[in-house]
Amino acid sequence: MSDDELFTILKTELFTAVVGDVLDVMGHRRQFLPAGISPLNPMAKIAGRAMPVLEADVFDDKGPAAARGPLTQKPFGLMLEALDDLKPGEVYIATGSSLRYALWGGLMSTRATHLKAAGAILDGYVRDAAEIEQLGFTVFCRGLYAQDQGPRGKVIDYRCAIEIDGVRIEPGDLLFGDREGVLVIPRAAEAEAVRRAREKASTESAVSVAIKGGMSACEALARFGVM
Repeated sequence: MSDDELFTILKTELFTAVVGDVLDVMGHRRQFLPAGISPLNPMAKIAGRAMPVLEADVFDDKGPAAARGPLTQKPFGLMLEALDDLKPGEVYIATGSSLRYALWGGLMSTRATHLKAAGAILDGYVRDAAEIEQLGFTVFCRGLYAQDQGPRGKVIDYRCAIEIDGVRIEPGDLLFGDREGVLVIPRAAEAEAVRRAREKASTESAVSVAIKGGMSACEALARFGVM
């Protein structure tokens, strides 16, 4: 199926709990990002291809003349290049910094919306929440904090492999999130994982009907194999 069809199935038919259960069975047992990363809008879902972004803190207050790094003269480092490189259906997913400043804001959301990106996932804070909510742009983050990234952090690379709490994210990996968590679904496993998750979701619906009809939990597990 096409990516658009895949994203639609994830957002309309599935939820992270059932996909995560299937990945466990398939041997992929470290695919959930930390629990602190949650949607700005609690009812939002996100599905798209990872466009990983690597951040780093900046501490030098002496000015450009005192530093030697290749990104010294670039405000925000490569952040604007990374933002402009977003493709339709991609998710800007960033990590690497401390929690001293916001990694995403309203103007970035406006640009990403124009580029038809699927959303942003930040291992850190965001700001301009009202503006982002008004745009309807999907953002997952660790919370809200208005302090600016400008003098405190830079993007040092993008479209590179990153890790968040030991979970590896490669460019193009499938990302799926709802208010119960964010999953990184390896590209090599995604077709089987989605197929199994759809089957499991259908079975769980049948289990729900049976339990409502009086079936015990033990009998339901024995008959359907899920609970």
